[in-house]
Amino acid sequence: MLSRSSASRVPRGAGGHYNKNRNGGWSFVVNPYAIFLLYLLAILGFVAVTLLLNRALGPKPAASAMKLEPFECGAAPVDRMNVKAVPVKYYGIAVVFILFELETVFLFLWALGAQPLTGTLLLVFGFFLLLLVLLVLYVWKSGLLEDVRA
Repeated sequence: MLSRSSASRVPRGAGGHYNKNRNGGWSFVVNPYAIFLLYLLAILGFVAVTLLLNRALGPKPAASAMKLEPFECGAAPVDRMNVKAVPVKYYGIAVVFILFELETVFLFLWALGAQPLTGTLLLVFGFFLLLLVLLVLYVWKSGLLEDVRA
């Protein structure tokens, strides 16, 4: 227990607190919810900046009489569009993208939760990275990332 005189010398920090370590020094302990909140704010900030830049720098659509008319589902099309079907091969690319996205989330959560970094945790991390490398090699060798010409 800290005495009253030593407790008054405890440094204060925002989003966490200090604990006295074995060497007699102070170590800053961050609240995991504060880290998550900062991550969430960074994501929302990035999305907001991207949307604002798109609005500011993107082309401004010209208003026309046709665009201002109300549109109902089932209305006869004004003109025929020359739309080609999207090749099925893009489905595989989307699935691989989702897999890598999930693995990125798992790596981020692992980095937050691996707080005393031990040899076992490093082995698990190495195994996970090995799986990632094997997945990249498999996708590359299968030709899924080759250019698709419709």
